[in-house]
Amino acid sequence: MTPDAIARAFRAACMAELEALKPGNVHRFSAGHGMEVAHFERAAAAAAPCIAARGARVGARIEAAVAASLKVTGLNTNLGILLLCAPLAAAAEAAGALRAELAAVLHGLDGDDAQAAFRAIAAANPGGLGRVDVHDVATPARIGLVEAMALAAGRDRIARQYARGFEDVFELGLPRLAAFAEAEPQARTEAVYLAYLSAFPDSHIARKFGTAVAEEVRSEAERVAGTVDLRAPAAMRHPPLLAFDLSLKERGLNPGTSADLTVATLFAAALSSRPVDA
Repeated sequence: MTPDAIARAFRAACMAELEALKPGNVHRFSAGHGMEVAHFERAAAAAAPCIAARGARVGARIEAAVAASLKVTGLNTNLGILLLCAPLAAAAEAAGALRAELAAVLHGLDGDDAQAAFRAIAAANPGGLGRVDVHDVATPARIGLVEAMALAAGRDRIARQYARGFEDVFELGLPRLAAFAEAEPQARTEAVYLAYLSAFPDSHIARKFGTAVAEEVRSEAERVAGTVDLRAPAAMRHPPLLAFDLSLKERGLNPGTSADLTVATLFAAALSSRPVDA
């Protein structure tokens, strides 16, 4: 795929995620956590050319995209999205199937990628990041990016994608999206988001509030998802989602990792379905 096609797919995935009612996150129906839809729109537009830069290393894409996003928003709106989408964008430049090309990209990540990613994470300063004794992002990277992510994979679902070949995206997110192929676009995105939020405790919540709270939210999401007909019109499916959204925001709980994985899923779907010479 061409850089322009990859950039368009990235922006489209970011915009589609904002159009869906994702409880606890910022979306068209409700702002939250000191952020509004406009912040995410500006960040997506600024980051897209960096994510799609032809031939750029994954770490360089992440670092440039974070810097561009921070410049236009002054906020960490999209670190997780960029960490997930940069290797997908690099994989989409090649002619083979996306998952196979992604495996090759991940295999080729090195210490320079880790160093750039560490700098980007430190600049974005995500909530609840904390410190670790070895290979902390505030110190120079001494191992490759996949190795660094593997060390964090047990506590961070985005890091887990690097360590496990984006297993959640390809084996949970994309099948869920395909299962709702006939639904309206908002509903498809909501279905993917709720699948992630119900499947495992959200890493962003766990970092800030602990694993018990994250598990409580996961359980709540599972119950809500069981009561909502996601193939129904918005007027029918949105009231319980809005009630859950309000409850989470009143408690200051933002399932940001589930939203990031949703964007990555939409992006991967677009990259998989577009012709390589687009």
